[in-house]
Amino acid sequence: MRIHELITPDRIRLSLPGSSKKRILEQMCEQLVPGAGLDFNTIFQAIFERERIGSTAIGQGIALPHGRLKGLQQAIGAFAVLEHPIDFDAADQQPVTMVFALLVPEEATEEHLQLLSQLAKIFNNKQAREKLAHAETPEIAYNLFKSLNPDQAVA
Repeated sequence: MRIHELITPDRIRLSLPGSSKKRILEQMCEQLVPGAGLDFNTIFQAIFERERIGSTAIGQGIALPHGRLKGLQQAIGAFAVLEHPIDFDAADQQPVTMVFALLVPEEATEEHLQLLSQLAKIFNNKQAREKLAHAETPEIAYNLFKSLNPDQAVA
């Protein structure tokens, strides 16, 4: 599964407001509710519990909150560029400016790891980060994800 298959333009926000890590996580979970077919509290609990184990900020202004859920039929994601940088307890001490939230079915351990690896490769690419950070519409951001191959240079 490729990253663009996890999202839709409806699950992309390009100026997500929020004054705290918890509020950003809540809003990311709200974006996931319609596509996941599960209620907000179930989704938020999975994402928040994983975040309590350790920050999902991977550095360079990126956070990848994620969780596995019983009852989820297929992997789903949501992406946001934040209105203001937020402290996410990143190892590099940099505030987060972009968040990609990921949910996978409980039994999808290998898929979960592969998707996180793809996301890390995409966001490790400076050109990809810059293009996503400056996308003017959710459709443009979606098409950028569609054109990105984590194993190659940015298209």
